[in-house]
This record gives sequence, C-alpha cells and structure tokens, in this order.
Amino acid sequence: MKKIISAAACLLLTFFSITSHAQEDPMKAWQDFMTPGAMHKWLASHVGTWESEVQMWMDPAAPPTKSASTDVVTMSMNGLFQIGHFTSTMMGMPFQGQSTLGYDNAKKKFVLSWIDTFSSGMVIMNGDYDPATKTLSLSGVQTDPVTGKDSPIRQVNVYHDENSYTSSMYGAGPDGKEMKFMEGTYKRKKQ
Repeated sequence: MKKIISAAACLLLTFFSITSHAQEDPMKAWQDFMTPGAMHKWLASHVGTWESEVQMWMDPAAPPTKSASTDVVTMSMNGLFQIGHFTSTMMGMPFQGQSTLGYDNAKKKFVLSWIDTFSSGMVIMNGDYDPATKTLSLSGVQTDPVTGKDSPIRQVNVYHDENSYTSSMYGAGPDGKEMKFMEGTYKRKKQ
C-alpha cells in the first residue's frame, strides 16, 4: 500500500510541476509570438511602391503576354504583416490582388495569403528566406477551377538589392507538370 501511495504522490508532484511550468511558458510564448523580430524588420524594409512589367505564360510553348503592374506595400498589425495591393491588366482585363505576408515566430516560417479579382479562392503558402542567396521561397496550394481541387503553387522572390527583386510563380501546366506562369522584376519607385 505504501508503494501505491508513494507512486501516486510522485505522479501528483510531477503533474503539478509540469502544470506550473506550463502555466509560466504560455505567457512568454504568446509574448514572443506577437512581438515583431528581425524577419518582420526585413519585411518592413520593402515598404513602398514597386513597378514591374509582368510576363505571364498560359502555355509554356507560347510567348508570354506582358503587362505593367504596380504593387503598393505597407505594414500592418503592429509591424507583423506586410500588405501588398497589386494592380495590373491581364488578358485585356483590369486585375487587382492583395497579399498578406508575415513571419510566424512560432513556426519559424514565412506565411502568405493571396486573393485577387480573377479567383474566388485563396492562395496559401509558407516557406523560408535564405539570406545567403537573398531568396524567399514559398510553396502551397491554390484552387484549380476546372477540378475544384487543390493544385500546387510555388513563388520564388530573389532580392537583387534594396530596390529591386524578381518574383517568379510556378504551378501545374496543361500537362500537369510544373511550369513558370508568371515573372516580373520589380523596382521600387523613388518617392
């Protein structure tokens, strides 16, 4: 009987020790989660108006269509999220898009959502920044309007300097294999 009581007492002490430790950590975890850090400062360094001539491929064998585009980038939510307001003309029609790009302090990943006037779905991607190559690589899913199912999508941003970068988008082509469907080199407009 003493062994059972001793074992129960040890289990209760362990439980209370873990519980009290867990009650201290969540507050710090939440504070760390909500506090902008170095990656958010990096995101904020891209605030401004960016202009590009975007190339778009519907068929990898055909030449791309080209259109001028503008992306007005601001920061929001206490400096945690970069908001992009994109405008262009695509396939002869006005096009608008909005991105929300952040850095998830808990997951240690960049997270992006994208909505636009050519889709009732939302693109969700996440990924990493490689400071050695100055490359932000994101991947995720978008809705294929033909099948109604998720389709893979990938975005690669290569930062040339503080005032220019190239953004390339990849997704499933007509044969189901990955193809580049959009690319543009953006230059920050001088204020």
